Amino acid sequence: MSQQKALLLEKAKGSFVVSDVPILKPGPGQLSIKVIAAALNPVDWKIQAWGLFMKNYPAILGSDIAGDVEDIGEGVEGFSKGDKVFCQGYFVNEMAGFQQYTLIPADIVGKIPPNIDYGQAATIPLGFSTAAIGLLQAQPQGAGLNHTFDSKISFSGQPAFVVGGSTSVGQYAIQLLKFLGYSTIITYASARHTNYLKTIGATHVIDRGEVSVGSLAEAAKKIANAPIEVAYDAIGDKDSRAACTDIVVEGGLIIDVNPEAKDPEAKDSGNGKRLISVIGTSHHPPNREFGRILWKILPTLVQDGTIVPNRVEKLRSGLAGIDEGLQKMKADKVSGVKLVAFPQETI
Repeated sequence: MSQQKALLLEKAKGSFVVSDVPILKPGPGQLSIKVIAAALNPVDWKIQAWGLFMKNYPAILGSDIAGDVEDIGEGVEGFSKGDKVFCQGYFVNEMAGFQQYTLIPADIVGKIPPNIDYGQAATIPLGFSTAAIGLLQAQPQGAGLNHTFDSKISFSGQPAFVVGGSTSVGQYAIQLLKFLGYSTIITYASARHTNYLKTIGATHVIDRGEVSVGSLAEAAKKIANAPIEVAYDAIGDKDSRAACTDIVVEGGLIIDVNPEAKDPEAKDSGNGKRLISVIGTSHHPPNREFGRILWKILPTLVQDGTIVPNRVEKLRSGLAGIDEGLQKMKADKVSGVKLVAFPQETI
C-alpha cells in the first residue's frame, strides 16, 4: 500500500510528529483528495491541549482542506481526477486535513472557483460552515433565517450583531448577514481591522480596545437604534455570550460558536431569548441535508464575490510547520488572518 506523510497527535494531550501512514482508497460515494492546502483552526490546538473529541490515537487533525481529486469512489458523479476542490475535514483520521491525501464524501465537496487559489480556498470550509449553519440552517440546529440560500429573502432595515468579527467565523457571519440583506451590521473587534471588516459588510465596528465587553450591549444598542433580534458570538466564551444575551430583544436569537455553550438566562428566564449552540460541520447528521445545499451553492457565492476568503498567512515546512502555527494561535498571536499549511511541501 502506498504511503504518505501525515501529522500525528501521538496521544491525548501529547506531541505532534510527522510520520508515514497509508494512502487509503475511496469507498462508495467518496473522493480521495490530494491535499494541497490545509488551514489551522483554534479547535486544533484545543484538541491537543485539552484532549477533546478524539477517541483513537495516534490522531490526525485538520478541518479545512483544498486540493485535487486523486481518485473517485463507486457511484460518484460530477467529479474528474485533477479537479480542484475544497471541503471540510472531520474528526476521524481518514477524513482529516493534516496529511497529504484524505477521503471525503463527494456530496459535501465543492469545486474551487477560478478566482481564488488553494490557500484561499482552505480558509473557507469550517469558518463558513459554522457561520452558515448557525445563521441559515433550519431550527433547532440553526436560526433558520434562510436554509435554502434563497436570494429573494431579505432582512432589509434590520440590525444584527457579531462578536469577534475578525475571526474566521466572524468574517463569514458578517458576509452572510450582508447576503441576508441586514441594513446595519455591527461587530466587535480590534480597531486595526475596521477598514477590512467594512469592506466585507460590517457597517459599524466597535473597538474592543476602547469598549469593554461589559459595556458592549449598551454601545451596540445605541448604534442600532432599533431592536436587535440576532447576535452571533464568534468567540464563544462566557462574557461574550452574556453580552449577546443582553443585546438581543425579547424573542431574539443568540448564535454561539461554542457547541457546548449553555446559557440559563437565555433559555429559562422567560424572556423568550434562544441560545443556539452551533455544531459547525456538514458531516454531523442533522446538518447533512443543509450541508449538501451549502456545498452546491458555495462555489458560486465565492466566484461572484458574495463570499470572500480569509486573508492567508502561509506556514513553511509543510506539515512540520503546523505545530508552531498552533502554538502561535494558542498564545493569541494570530488576528485577522488564517494560517495555512501546504502538506505536499513536507520533506
